[in-house]
Amino acid sequence: MKRTIRPAAVLLALTAAALLPASAQAAIHQVAPGESLASIAAADGLSAGALAAANGLGPETQLVADQVLTIPAAGAAPAPAAPATGGTGRGPAPAPSPAAAPPALGGYTVRPGDTLSGLAAGARVPVAQMAQMNGLDPNGVLVAGTVIKLPTGAPAPARSAEPAPAPQVPAAAPAPTSQRVSAGDIAAVASRNGVDAPLASAIAWQESGFNNSMVSSANARGVMQVMPGTWNWVQANLAKRRLDPGSAIDNVGAGVLYLGSLLRETGGDQATAAAAYYQGLGSVRQIGMLPETRRYVDNVLALRGRFGG
Repeated sequence: MKRTIRPAAVLLALTAAALLPASAQAAIHQVAPGESLASIAAADGLSAGALAAANGLGPETQLVADQVLTIPAAGAAPAPAAPATGGTGRGPAPAPSPAAAPPALGGYTVRPGDTLSGLAAGARVPVAQMAQMNGLDPNGVLVAGTVIKLPTGAPAPARSAEPAPAPQVPAAAPAPTSQRVSAGDIAAVASRNGVDAPLASAIAWQESGFNNSMVSSANARGVMQVMPGTWNWVQANLAKRRLDPGSAIDNVGAGVLYLGSLLRETGGDQATAAAAYYQGLGSVRQIGMLPETRRYVDNVLALRGRFGG
Protein backbone atom coordinates (compact mmCIF):
# COMPACT_ATOMS: atom_id res chain seq x y z
CA MET A 1 0.00 0.00 0.00
CA LYS A 2 1.34 3.41 -0.90
CA ARG A 3 1.94 5.72 2.06
CA THR A 4 1.52 9.47 1.69
CA ILE A 5 1.85 12.07 4.40
CA ARG A 6 1.85 15.83 4.67
CA PRO A 7 5.01 17.53 6.02
CA ALA A 8 3.17 19.01 9.02
CA ALA A 9 2.37 15.53 10.28
CA VAL A 10 5.83 14.02 9.78
CA LEU A 11 7.12 14.76 13.29
CA LEU A 12 4.08 13.22 14.97
CA ALA A 13 4.22 10.15 12.77
CA LEU A 14 7.95 9.59 13.21
CA THR A 15 7.63 10.00 16.98
CA ALA A 16 4.97 7.30 17.07
CA ALA A 17 6.97 5.03 14.76
CA ALA A 18 10.03 5.39 16.96
CA LEU A 19 8.17 3.70 19.80
CA LEU A 20 7.97 0.43 17.86
CA PRO A 21 10.74 -2.19 17.99
CA ALA A 22 13.47 -1.66 15.42
CA SER A 23 12.58 -4.98 13.81
CA ALA A 24 9.01 -3.88 13.16
CA GLN A 25 9.84 -1.64 10.18
CA ALA A 26 6.85 0.61 10.88
CA ALA A 27 5.33 2.73 8.12
CA ILE A 28 3.16 5.80 8.31
CA HIS A 29 -0.16 6.33 6.62
CA GLN A 30 -2.39 9.37 6.18
CA VAL A 31 -6.06 8.44 6.36
CA ALA A 32 -8.10 9.02 3.20
CA PRO A 33 -11.83 9.82 3.28
CA GLY A 34 -13.88 6.69 3.94
CA GLU A 35 -11.03 4.62 5.38
CA SER A 36 -11.46 2.86 8.71
CA LEU A 37 -9.25 0.99 11.16
CA ALA A 38 -10.61 -2.25 9.74
CA SER A 39 -9.98 -1.39 6.08
CA ILE A 40 -6.45 -0.07 6.69
CA ALA A 41 -5.57 -3.01 8.92
CA ALA A 42 -6.86 -5.53 6.37
CA ALA A 43 -4.76 -3.97 3.61
CA ASP A 44 -1.65 -4.35 5.77
CA GLY A 45 -2.31 -7.86 7.08
CA LEU A 46 -3.15 -6.69 10.60
CA SER A 47 -6.10 -6.92 12.92
CA ALA A 48 -8.01 -3.73 13.61
CA GLY A 49 -7.22 -4.20 17.31
CA ALA A 50 -3.47 -4.35 16.66
CA LEU A 51 -3.58 -1.23 14.51
CA ALA A 52 -5.64 0.60 17.14
CA ALA A 53 -3.25 -0.45 19.92
CA ALA A 54 -0.21 0.70 17.95
CA ASN A 55 -1.73 4.17 17.72
CA GLY A 56 -3.19 4.50 21.21
CA LEU A 57 -6.77 4.31 19.88
CA GLY A 58 -9.84 2.40 20.91
CA PRO A 59 -10.99 -0.43 18.59
CA GLU A 60 -14.21 1.49 17.78
CA THR A 61 -12.48 4.79 16.95
CA GLN A 62 -13.87 6.51 13.86
CA LEU A 63 -10.98 7.81 11.77
CA VAL A 64 -11.01 11.21 10.10
CA ALA A 65 -9.44 12.26 6.79
CA ASP A 66 -5.76 13.33 7.10
CA GLN A 67 -5.34 11.59 10.48
CA VAL A 68 -1.86 10.03 10.66
CA LEU A 69 -1.42 6.40 11.70
CA THR A 70 1.65 4.31 12.42
CA ILE A 71 1.46 0.93 10.63
CA PRO A 72 3.46 -1.76 12.45
CA ALA A 73 4.85 -4.68 10.52
CA ALA A 74 2.41 -7.58 10.13
CA GLY A 75 2.74 -9.94 13.06
CA ALA A 76 4.70 -7.47 15.18
CA ALA A 77 3.42 -6.90 18.68
CA PRO A 78 2.14 -3.34 18.99
CA ALA A 79 4.11 -1.03 21.24
CA PRO A 80 2.33 0.67 24.10
CA ALA A 81 0.70 3.97 23.21
CA ALA A 82 2.98 6.99 23.43
CA PRO A 83 2.90 8.95 26.67
CA ALA A 84 0.67 11.93 26.01
CA THR A 85 2.67 15.13 25.84
CA GLY A 86 1.55 18.54 24.73
CA GLY A 87 3.28 21.78 23.85
CA THR A 88 4.74 22.05 27.36
CA GLY A 89 5.99 18.46 27.39
CA ARG A 90 5.07 18.14 31.06
CA GLY A 91 5.20 14.58 32.30
CA PRO A 92 3.83 11.33 30.90
CA ALA A 93 0.29 10.19 31.53
CA PRO A 94 -0.25 7.16 33.75
CA ALA A 95 -1.33 3.81 32.40
CA PRO A 96 -5.01 3.59 31.47
CA SER A 97 -7.56 2.11 33.82
CA PRO A 98 -7.45 -1.70 33.94
CA ALA A 99 -11.19 -1.81 33.15
CA ALA A 100 -12.21 -1.24 29.55
CA ALA A 101 -13.94 2.03 28.76
CA PRO A 102 -17.65 1.57 28.14
CA PRO A 103 -18.86 2.44 24.62
CA ALA A 104 -20.29 5.85 23.86
CA LEU A 105 -24.01 6.08 24.55
CA GLY A 106 -26.40 6.69 21.67
CA GLY A 107 -23.96 6.22 18.79
CA TYR A 108 -25.56 5.58 15.39
CA THR A 109 -24.31 5.57 11.80
CA VAL A 110 -26.93 6.81 9.34
CA ARG A 111 -28.19 4.21 6.84
CA PRO A 112 -29.61 4.94 3.35
CA GLY A 113 -33.22 6.03 3.74
CA ASP A 114 -32.78 7.57 7.19
CA THR A 115 -33.88 11.17 7.67
CA LEU A 116 -33.18 13.54 10.52
CA SER A 117 -36.90 14.01 11.11
CA GLY A 118 -37.47 10.25 11.19
CA LEU A 119 -34.61 9.63 13.61
CA ALA A 120 -35.78 12.51 15.80
CA ALA A 121 -39.33 11.14 15.83
CA GLY A 122 -38.07 7.68 16.77
CA ALA A 123 -36.02 9.19 19.60
CA ARG A 124 -38.99 11.33 20.67
CA VAL A 125 -37.11 14.63 20.48
CA PRO A 126 -37.59 17.71 18.25
CA VAL A 127 -35.67 17.77 14.98
CA ALA A 128 -33.99 21.02 16.04
CA GLN A 129 -32.67 19.38 19.21
CA MET A 130 -31.26 16.42 17.30
CA ALA A 131 -29.63 18.75 14.78
CA GLN A 132 -28.19 21.05 17.44
CA MET A 133 -26.73 18.15 19.40
CA ASN A 134 -24.85 16.88 16.34
CA GLY A 135 -23.93 20.11 14.57
CA LEU A 136 -26.28 19.40 11.64
CA ASP A 137 -28.50 21.62 9.50
CA PRO A 138 -32.08 20.75 10.50
CA ASN A 139 -33.18 21.47 6.92
CA GLY A 140 -30.26 19.77 5.21
CA VAL A 141 -29.94 16.34 3.62
CA LEU A 142 -28.76 13.63 6.00
CA VAL A 143 -25.96 11.75 4.25
CA ALA A 144 -25.65 7.98 4.71
CA GLY A 145 -22.66 7.18 6.88
CA THR A 146 -23.01 10.30 9.03
CA VAL A 147 -22.02 9.54 12.63
CA ILE A 148 -24.55 10.99 15.07
CA LYS A 149 -25.60 10.72 18.69
CA LEU A 150 -29.12 9.78 19.66
CA PRO A 151 -30.43 10.83 23.08
CA THR A 152 -29.44 8.49 25.90
CA GLY A 153 -32.08 5.82 26.27
CA ALA A 154 -33.63 6.38 22.83
CA PRO A 155 -34.74 3.17 21.11
CA ALA A 156 -32.47 1.84 18.36
CA PRO A 157 -33.60 2.97 14.89
CA ALA A 158 -35.27 0.33 12.72
CA ARG A 159 -32.30 0.25 10.33
CA SER A 160 -29.68 -0.22 13.05
CA ALA A 161 -29.42 -3.93 12.17
CA GLU A 162 -28.53 -3.15 8.54
CA PRO A 163 -24.87 -2.92 7.48
CA ALA A 164 -23.52 0.56 8.17
CA PRO A 165 -21.83 2.58 5.41
CA ALA A 166 -18.33 3.98 5.88
CA PRO A 167 -18.58 6.53 8.70
CA GLN A 168 -18.57 10.24 7.86
CA VAL A 169 -17.96 12.85 10.55
CA PRO A 170 -20.23 15.92 10.23
CA ALA A 171 -18.41 19.17 9.48
CA ALA A 172 -18.99 20.88 12.82
CA ALA A 173 -16.94 22.21 15.72
CA PRO A 174 -14.92 21.00 17.47
CA ALA A 175 -12.68 19.51 14.81
CA PRO A 176 -10.60 16.39 15.53
CA THR A 177 -6.91 17.11 14.94
CA SER A 178 -3.73 15.04 15.27
CA GLN A 179 -2.60 16.58 18.56
CA ARG A 180 -2.06 15.22 22.04
CA VAL A 181 -1.90 16.99 25.38
CA SER A 182 -0.35 16.10 28.73
CA ALA A 183 -1.77 15.72 32.20
CA GLY A 184 0.07 18.94 33.03
CA ASP A 185 -1.71 20.77 30.22
CA ILE A 186 -5.10 19.57 31.47
CA ALA A 187 -4.27 20.42 35.08
CA ALA A 188 -3.31 23.96 34.06
CA VAL A 189 -6.59 24.49 32.21
CA ALA A 190 -8.60 22.99 35.06
CA SER A 191 -6.85 25.09 37.71
CA ARG A 192 -7.46 28.30 35.76
CA ASN A 193 -11.16 27.47 35.72
CA GLY A 194 -11.55 26.27 39.31
CA VAL A 195 -12.14 22.63 38.38
CA ASP A 196 -10.57 19.66 40.14
CA ALA A 197 -7.50 18.89 38.03
CA PRO A 198 -7.22 15.13 38.81
CA LEU A 199 -10.89 14.65 37.92
CA ALA A 200 -10.52 16.56 34.64
CA SER A 201 -7.41 14.54 33.74
CA ALA A 202 -9.13 11.27 34.63
CA ILE A 203 -12.10 12.07 32.40
CA ALA A 204 -9.81 13.16 29.56
CA TRP A 205 -7.83 9.91 29.77
CA GLN A 206 -10.97 7.79 30.01
CA GLU A 207 -12.52 9.59 27.05
CA SER A 208 -9.59 9.73 24.62
CA GLY A 209 -6.23 8.86 26.14
CA PHE A 210 -5.39 12.59 25.71
CA ASN A 211 -5.70 12.16 21.92
CA ASN A 212 -7.43 15.02 20.06
CA SER A 213 -7.96 12.95 16.91
CA MET A 214 -10.52 10.71 18.62
CA VAL A 215 -14.07 10.68 17.23
CA SER A 216 -16.55 8.39 18.96
CA SER A 217 -19.37 6.43 17.39
CA ALA A 218 -21.65 9.05 18.96
CA ASN A 219 -19.99 12.01 17.18
CA ALA A 220 -18.03 13.27 20.21
CA ARG A 221 -14.65 14.73 19.32
CA GLY A 222 -11.21 15.39 20.71
CA VAL A 223 -9.45 15.07 24.04
CA MET A 224 -12.59 15.65 26.11
CA GLN A 225 -14.95 14.03 23.57
CA VAL A 226 -17.05 17.18 23.22
CA MET A 227 -20.29 17.03 21.23
CA PRO A 228 -20.93 19.84 18.71
CA GLY A 229 -23.99 20.93 20.66
CA THR A 230 -22.01 21.02 23.90
CA TRP A 231 -19.23 22.99 22.21
CA ASN A 232 -21.71 25.61 21.02
CA TRP A 233 -23.42 25.79 24.42
CA VAL A 234 -20.10 26.23 26.24
CA GLN A 235 -19.02 28.89 23.76
CA ALA A 236 -22.27 30.83 24.20
CA ASN A 237 -22.65 30.47 27.96
CA LEU A 238 -19.35 29.70 29.69
CA ALA A 239 -16.32 30.65 27.60
CA LYS A 240 -14.83 34.11 28.12
CA ARG A 241 -13.14 34.15 24.71
CA ARG A 242 -13.58 32.61 21.29
CA LEU A 243 -12.52 28.97 21.39
CA ASP A 244 -10.52 27.55 18.49
CA PRO A 245 -12.34 24.42 17.23
CA GLY A 246 -9.07 22.96 15.93
CA SER A 247 -7.09 23.43 19.14
CA ALA A 248 -6.55 20.48 21.48
CA ILE A 249 -6.09 22.87 24.42
CA ASP A 250 -9.38 24.61 23.62
CA ASN A 251 -11.07 21.21 23.37
CA VAL A 252 -9.80 20.62 26.90
CA GLY A 253 -11.06 24.08 27.85
CA ALA A 254 -14.56 23.35 26.57
CA GLY A 255 -14.68 20.01 28.36
CA VAL A 256 -13.36 21.51 31.60
CA LEU A 257 -15.89 24.35 31.51
CA TYR A 258 -18.69 21.85 30.91
CA LEU A 259 -17.41 19.61 33.74
CA GLY A 260 -17.28 22.65 36.02
CA SER A 261 -20.92 23.42 35.26
CA LEU A 262 -21.88 19.82 36.10
CA LEU A 263 -19.98 19.99 39.39
CA ARG A 264 -21.90 23.12 40.30
CA GLU A 265 -25.21 21.52 39.31
CA THR A 266 -24.46 18.45 41.45
CA GLY A 267 -23.19 20.31 44.49
CA GLY A 268 -19.61 19.19 43.90
CA ASP A 269 -20.46 15.47 43.82
CA GLN A 270 -17.67 14.17 41.59
CA ALA A 271 -19.24 10.77 40.94
CA THR A 272 -22.54 12.28 39.84
CA ALA A 273 -20.78 14.95 37.76
CA ALA A 274 -18.71 12.26 36.01
CA ALA A 275 -21.89 10.25 35.40
CA ALA A 276 -23.57 13.32 33.93
CA TYR A 277 -20.55 13.95 31.69
CA TYR A 278 -21.03 10.50 30.18
CA GLN A 279 -24.79 9.95 30.32
CA GLY A 280 -26.19 13.48 30.48
CA LEU A 281 -27.36 15.25 33.63
CA GLY A 282 -31.04 15.15 32.73
CA SER A 283 -30.90 11.42 32.08
CA VAL A 284 -29.04 10.70 35.33
CA ARG A 285 -31.60 12.68 37.30
CA GLN A 286 -34.51 11.01 35.54
CA ILE A 287 -33.49 7.34 35.46
CA GLY A 288 -30.32 7.13 37.55
CA MET A 289 -26.98 5.76 36.42
CA LEU A 290 -27.10 3.11 33.73
CA PRO A 291 -24.81 0.07 34.20
CA GLU A 292 -22.39 1.44 31.59
CA THR A 293 -22.36 4.75 33.43
CA ARG A 294 -21.49 3.08 36.73
CA ARG A 295 -18.56 1.37 35.02
CA TYR A 296 -17.49 4.70 33.53
CA VAL A 297 -17.65 6.43 36.92
CA ASP A 298 -15.71 3.63 38.62
CA ASN A 299 -12.99 3.93 35.98
CA VAL A 300 -12.81 7.71 36.30
CA LEU A 301 -12.58 7.68 40.09
CA ALA A 302 -9.86 5.01 39.95
CA LEU A 303 -7.93 7.06 37.40
CA ARG A 304 -8.33 10.21 39.47
CA GLY A 305 -6.06 8.70 42.11
CA ARG A 306 -3.36 8.19 39.50
CA PHE A 307 -3.45 11.86 38.62
CA GLY A 308 -2.87 13.02 42.20
CA GLY A 309 -6.46 13.01 43.42
